[in-house]
Amino acid sequence: MFREFRAFVARGNVLDLAVAVIIGAAFGKIVTSLTDDIIMPIVGKVFGGLDFSSYFVRLGNIPAKYTGSPSDYAALKKAGVPLLGYGEFVTQAVNFGILAFIIFLLIRAANRMMKFEAATPGDPADVVLLREIRDELKARSKV
Repeated sequence: MFREFRAFVARGNVLDLAVAVIIGAAFGKIVTSLTDDIIMPIVGKVFGGLDFSSYFVRLGNIPAKYTGSPSDYAALKKAGVPLLGYGEFVTQAVNFGILAFIIFLLIRAANRMMKFEAATPGDPADVVLLREIRDELKARSKV
């Protein structure tokens, strides 16, 4: 069973998938940073200083022991107050849209490359055969 498992893991597809997952996670962090640190502040500035990540609706009471601001989304969430964080949802939706668009562009470019490679004609069969004969003759002459 261990040999089968080792053979399964050693296949190129499994290793390629593992690399893709790791790179995808890192790429997701880059897109999240792009959204949170660059795009959403610009959108907020255009719309009069809106910070979408702090937009929420409180669905329950604030605990008596809570001493923070009643408009601090992160602190209220940490205190266990039930919140409907639609601003964070908007931020994540924009994040997803950017990520989906970038993946679309990557796949589109890869498909164009595949079409280009498929359209490039290979050498005719007779040329390949002549090269093989030449290589064989060279190999025999060295012996």
